[in-house]
Amino acid sequence: MKPTALSLALATLLATGAAAIVPAHAAGQAQATVAPAPFEVVEVQRFEAPWAMTFLPDGRLLVTEMAGSLRLFDPASGKVGSVAGVPKVAHGGQGGLGDVVLHPRFADNQLVYISYSEAGEGGTAGAAVARAKLLLDKDGGGQLDGLQVIWRQQPKVSGQGHFGQRIAFDRDGKLWISSSERQKFDPAQDMKANLGKMIRLNDDGSVPSDNPFVDQGGVAAQVWSLGHRNILGVAFDGEGRLWAHEMGPKGGDELNLIERGANYGYPIVSNGDHYDGKPIPDHDTRPEFHAPAVSWNPVISPAGFVIYSGDRYPGWTGSGLIGGLSSKSLVRIAFDGTNAREAERYDMGRRIREVEQGPDGTVWLLEDGTRDAKGWLLRLDPKN
Repeated sequence: MKPTALSLALATLLATGAAAIVPAHAAGQAQATVAPAPFEVVEVQRFEAPWAMTFLPDGRLLVTEMAGSLRLFDPASGKVGSVAGVPKVAHGGQGGLGDVVLHPRFADNQLVYISYSEAGEGGTAGAAVARAKLLLDKDGGGQLDGLQVIWRQQPKVSGQGHFGQRIAFDRDGKLWISSSERQKFDPAQDMKANLGKMIRLNDDGSVPSDNPFVDQGGVAAQVWSLGHRNILGVAFDGEGRLWAHEMGPKGGDELNLIERGANYGYPIVSNGDHYDGKPIPDHDTRPEFHAPAVSWNPVISPAGFVIYSGDRYPGWTGSGLIGGLSSKSLVRIAFDGTNAREAERYDMGRRIREVEQGPDGTVWLLEDGTRDAKGWLLRLDPKN
């Protein structure tokens, strides 16, 4: 089934990042179990529309702000500094400065990776990933030195939605990038575009020789999996398996186990429907497409994702923690090998954009900074 193009009004609605809450219409939907929180929420510091964060070895935090600022925050002193050298970003809708991660050998090479939306010609834009050395100064700030763009979405297209641009490293040092379909539907199935795909690269942006579509050449060689909509969270479990969640269309948010060469079906199948009301066949009608491990309808609007490896919260070790935007929640996922289920949901009362685990096992959250949310950095202190 090929979808019709969205109207301008609907595309604008989608660009806000909201996912509609609609009645469930497919089997196997996750059911929320609202649980008492085993933590106290502490408001630590406010940022301007924060999107992502990562801890440095010394316990300080790098925090991205969508308009294009990279902040350095010291939880011990409360001081906020700035890191210069961020490239100009195409800020608007869901676009802007996105993810930030450290190279696995950061202690040796000081390399930091950032993702951002980059302007093209004629009002177009696309995600990009760059790396640079992080040079810190004694005043609590720093700069990115020798910035090099190592990957770009192709092609750049119009609109301000569905960049994706989550990045992560696996245990072998390979770089993974979520490249969403930019609200253009069909590119998710088009191997001449790297939109709607999960990307796997070497740390310098080159293509690994064992990628599943490397023989096709071009951008297809970058692709590990396809048929994705808008991936806003990626995390590796203790066995090295990659899990990713994505916002569905009108309903049908997904958590997927990412497998080599797999096609996840969007926009041909989904457990949600199009925003113009046209139905999309469910995954169970097309078994050749990889079905989600968990789907949500009503949706949670997932954003941010970590698989928790600490021991500060009873029962959380090995669990996935997903932030919820429209659901204003923190969702805990229980894994059993390659199976997953929603175990608990905690009512946060605010839009959660990012989830991160600190060096001592404490969980930190970023509140969204749009749609009347205030952009707080939150620390979850265990009640015990």
